[in-house]
Amino acid sequence: MRHKTICPVGLVFLLLCLTATAIPAAERISDEQQITHVLNRLGFGARPGDVEHVRQMGIRQYIEQQLHPESISDTQADDRVASLSSLKMNRSEIVNQYPEPQQLARDLGLRPPNQQAANSAEAAEQANARAKVQEYMMANKLGRPQELLQQLITNRILRGIYSERQLQEVMTDFWFNHFNIYWDKGADRWLTTDYEMKVIRPHAMGKFKDLLLATAQSPAMLFYLDNHLSSVPQPRIQAALRNRIQNQNQKRETGINENYARELMELHTLGVDGGYTQKDVTEVARAFTGWTIDQPRQTANFVFRPQMHDSGEKLVLDHRIPNGGMQDGLRVIDILAHHPSTARFIATKLVRRFVSDDPPKSLVDKVAATYTKTDGDIREMLRTIFFSEEFMSPESYGQKMKSPLEYVVSSIRALGGDTGGAPQLGRLIGQMGQPLYQYIAPTGFPDRTEQWMSDGALVTRLNFAVSLTLGKLPDTRVDLNGFKDPQAAALFIGSPEFQKR
Repeated sequence: MRHKTICPVGLVFLLLCLTATAIPAAERISDEQQITHVLNRLGFGARPGDVEHVRQMGIRQYIEQQLHPESISDTQADDRVASLSSLKMNRSEIVNQYPEPQQLARDLGLRPPNQQAANSAEAAEQANARAKVQEYMMANKLGRPQELLQQLITNRILRGIYSERQLQEVMTDFWFNHFNIYWDKGADRWLTTDYEMKVIRPHAMGKFKDLLLATAQSPAMLFYLDNHLSSVPQPRIQAALRNRIQNQNQKRETGINENYARELMELHTLGVDGGYTQKDVTEVARAFTGWTIDQPRQTANFVFRPQMHDSGEKLVLDHRIPNGGMQDGLRVIDILAHHPSTARFIATKLVRRFVSDDPPKSLVDKVAATYTKTDGDIREMLRTIFFSEEFMSPESYGQKMKSPLEYVVSSIRALGGDTGGAPQLGRLIGQMGQPLYQYIAPTGFPDRTEQWMSDGALVTRLNFAVSLTLGKLPDTRVDLNGFKDPQAAALFIGSPEFQKR
């Protein structure tokens, strides 16, 4: 679908979107608006019948249920994603089942098929290698790495649409974005599945410190921010490391690498104004030397290598760390997880996600206090938000712009849709400005309205609304009962009001 193919009715949508202003605030929002607000903020919007279901259950009870996803049966969503086999594999199985074609060619004793040929003989040799690699993959029923990305995207879309554990899905999206990694960076093609399924999802509603440590020890994060190469600068160790850790034929300088240390403080915990210095960055980087990956092309497990570690004393945020060894990194995690700046930074991001692009200071203060009181209990911080006056205020209602993922998923839910999560849905989300798992920078996607408001992205949204209601999206159908025709349904999901949450 190209941006320029928008139909006349789409031009009406676009005009509405571009000229729309914020929804005026009333003195209070109605009971039905409160239910809609909860369904939009704690999840991906209402399906037919959801508003009545929450009305009968009661808003407070519904929120408490969502805060405990383990208590909610989710068989429909589980059944929908059952065919996505890579999601159940461990890292070793993924590497073996979805090999990198060039590496497979080398393993088979062939010239890597993507190297530039110097002459016609080499070109013929590469063509032969490609054919043999393809034949081998077909004979052994092997997949390609790109299929791993597609299964992740399909899982995110289908669970967003069908999961009864709506808040769990929202928090998985939130924390993956907070601890962002880039799928297309080398080994992370094979490590991202494990990162979401075994690091982010299980910790999304637990203690922040546990989530922080899980990401710090994740091979996906260690590779993404290059900490797997960070080593005490000794020539002998550097030479051994250079020989042992090669990935995708890329040679990298060894020695102490500050990438993870900097992002750990700036993006994961304290925030850019959290009170740390460049000296702290260097000291934290020293503390995490030796946190690396064992057998990156096979099991890819986290391992601590003492010979790579800087065992000297460190001083981090005025805390002396004298021990040496793996405990240095664990001590840094503890210091950062209990720092007041971390409490405020995490509180601010959560309030921005669930309440307003400009988080009310009054609520940020309450959530930060909850973080400190409960030792970073994510569930309790969310409870503080959801039962606050600020969350249910007229100023909060309908003021957040839906991300492309939220827009696509909520549209299908609102129209009682049925889908198999065809690849085109993921591509459309990317065209709207949110290529899932493919945001290069460690910042993750910004959680502000202006991030999603480019003209091209809006046109893609409107074309999506038309295609969805006309039944033109593969493996996706919606129920238009209640609308006199597809155009009326498209006007509904293309309206400025629906595109906000």
